[in-house]
Amino acid sequence: MTLRVPDEIAPAIRAGAEAAGMSLNAYVVRAARRQATLDAARRPAALGLGDDLAGEGDALR
Repeated sequence: MTLRVPDEIAPAIRAGAEAAGMSLNAYVVRAARRQATLDAARRPAALGLGDDLAGEGDALR
């Protein structure tokens, strides 16, 4: 997979990876995994499937 990163954000991504003590690849993979997890959680929420959860504020929105 090839990833094209805009020049204006590449330094921030490199700095973030360095600060986290991670390789650039591991840092980007972690970010992508987190976003994919959030996206997956939002799909059922958009259908109202989180509305039946116990407790106020538990719905995924």
